[in-house]
Amino acid sequence: MHEGIHIALSAERLGTFFGLPITNTLLSAWLVMIVLIITAVLVGRKPTLIPGKVQNFFEMIFEFVINYMAEIFGSRTRALTFFPFIATIFLFIATSNLFDFMPFFGSIGIHHGEELVPLFRPVNTDLNVTLALAIISVITIEVAGIVALGFWKYMNKFFTFSGHSIGERFLNLTVGLIEFVSEMSRFISFSFRLFGNIFAGEVLLAVVSYFMPYLLPIPLMGFETFVGVVQAAVFAMLTLFFLKLAMAKPHASTGSAQVGH
Repeated sequence: MHEGIHIALSAERLGTFFGLPITNTLLSAWLVMIVLIITAVLVGRKPTLIPGKVQNFFEMIFEFVINYMAEIFGSRTRALTFFPFIATIFLFIATSNLFDFMPFFGSIGIHHGEELVPLFRPVNTDLNVTLALAIISVITIEVAGIVALGFWKYMNKFFTFSGHSIGERFLNLTVGLIEFVSEMSRFISFSFRLFGNIFAGEVLLAVVSYFMPYLLPIPLMGFETFVGVVQAAVFAMLTLFFLKLAMAKPHASTGSAQVGH
């Protein structure tokens, strides 16, 4: 890489806490969580029957999202159940991506020799973070499917040997196993999609800022802001649709109920 541009694939370690490593992406994640918690407390601390402008704004957004989720699930009860989870995923990822453009990100830090290690680094440029989000999302999807259908009925989507003939039984088993592999591949697809898009944007901005600092950075920052919000929406929407699929009843005609993705 050209001298003057420092791009690290892994998050830099700032220190340890009771033996646990503290990285700059972890510090950024704590900052995002603190901001979201404070905002939630300020917005929801005194709800009134006759809402003010701020309360009315958030109520309109919440009602729109809940109605959309109810249409997807076909049940308002399920929409209300999963709304906090879906909303939290979106808000955390979107806020993390928007914080990437704060002036103190990458500009303040501590010196390790001649190298400046930034105190704050974009959260989703750490594969550990995006993988953790993927694990939380996928486990929630699988647990929701088991709770909705029952353990054996849910497992029957993937592991079944039912059918009217030997050929049909092997076909159902094969399709079920392919479906199971597809289910497990979500750990990779969820995490790498988010990590790849955000990290690539950071690399692009770093290179452009070095070679053309007065021309392209601002338009690119606007574009990357849009990409960051879109990636948060994609992650949340995929989680929502996979929840819907996980809780869908198996097709009686095939035994293994292959619900398409």
